[in-house]
Amino acid sequence: MTGISAPDPGVFRDLPGQDAVVAQLRRAAAGASLVLEGRPPEPGAMTHAWLFTGPPGSGRSVAARAFAAALLCDEGGCNQCNSCRQVFAGTHADLLLIRPEGLSYGVKQTRDLVLRAAGKPTGGRWQIVLFEDADRCTEQAANALLKAIEEPAPRTVWLLCAPSAEDLVPTIRSRCRVVTLVVPSSAAVAQVLTERDGIEPARALAAARAAQGHIGRARRLALDASAAKRRADVLRVPSVVTSLGPALSAAAALVRTAEEEAKAVTEELDEPEREALRRAFGEGSSGKGVAKAMRGMAGAMKDLEDRQKSRATRVKRDTLDQALLELALFYRDILMLQLGAGVELANPESDLRKLASASTPEATLRRLQAIMHCRELLTLNVAPLLAVEEMALSLSEG
Repeated sequence: MTGISAPDPGVFRDLPGQDAVVAQLRRAAAGASLVLEGRPPEPGAMTHAWLFTGPPGSGRSVAARAFAAALLCDEGGCNQCNSCRQVFAGTHADLLLIRPEGLSYGVKQTRDLVLRAAGKPTGGRWQIVLFEDADRCTEQAANALLKAIEEPAPRTVWLLCAPSAEDLVPTIRSRCRVVTLVVPSSAAVAQVLTERDGIEPARALAAARAAQGHIGRARRLALDASAAKRRADVLRVPSVVTSLGPALSAAAALVRTAEEEAKAVTEELDEPEREALRRAFGEGSSGKGVAKAMRGMAGAMKDLEDRQKSRATRVKRDTLDQALLELALFYRDILMLQLGAGVELANPESDLRKLASASTPEATLRRLQAIMHCRELLTLNVAPLLAVEEMALSLSEG
């Protein structure tokens, strides 16, 4: 008997375990094509504003990018044409890709974005605004964004991304079609890493388990030795925080590692931005108007440096938070062993047994609470070293 083959995944190939979401987005893309042809789409298939939600690593921005490609592609997301390639490269003329670089996204930036989004698409299909981390909007920025979503241009589609619908004001989320992604299984992630990146299956599965379904992080852990080493350094903390001195040393090392990683990330981004700004203002040129342009460049450079400092602060905080999540996951695995729960572990059982047998579930829960409290303190702008030292001292207690 001949089986029915699954549809070509096309632009949705990097969304393992999200079958319901992919089906919904395919239906919407088909409806959008009917709208362009002047024909009525399936009721409820397509709308002008979407909100992609899901926990870190679920692929909400990946899903939004894939949907944008499907809307802009004449074939509904073939993943082969110039349009699809340009969307994934971030260079498509009808895609506005917004990634807030600082801790928040201000009202002036949002108003500028709304003006740009009101234009007509150059390719004749849609003008798409893909707003990653939309939850970083300030209250005033959210109000400006709301007006644009309430009164959209005829061919503009808004794709917002946030961890949860609750992270956006009710007036915005009530006007969006919510797409909820789930964390994919480790096996599904490992399959993507093996088929797409050629990573050996056992290594891919170990990385997928460590990343808890986060495809991007799993790929880094499998391919980037420095990322794997940083994770290993974090996971040594539980075995070294045996008393006051080692706990304080471990805290300092944890913060220092986060700072070094954040510095490496921001330096890689900062200089190309400064160089691009210098070229835009004609640095090194001569002739009429150059002196005036150089004076204008000083102000623009100051604005750029302020944005880069804000981004550096966010990257440092996010990097440290990722380390704390790794630590929390390690203690979660210990707790699962102590309780005899038959769940998949993110870390090798051999690394957990000794610590699990030397403690109690109650003590492990207290340590998990200490890590979560540290994360909360960091969101309140407590000095990172003080917050991590307090956490490390709590971890050292029996």
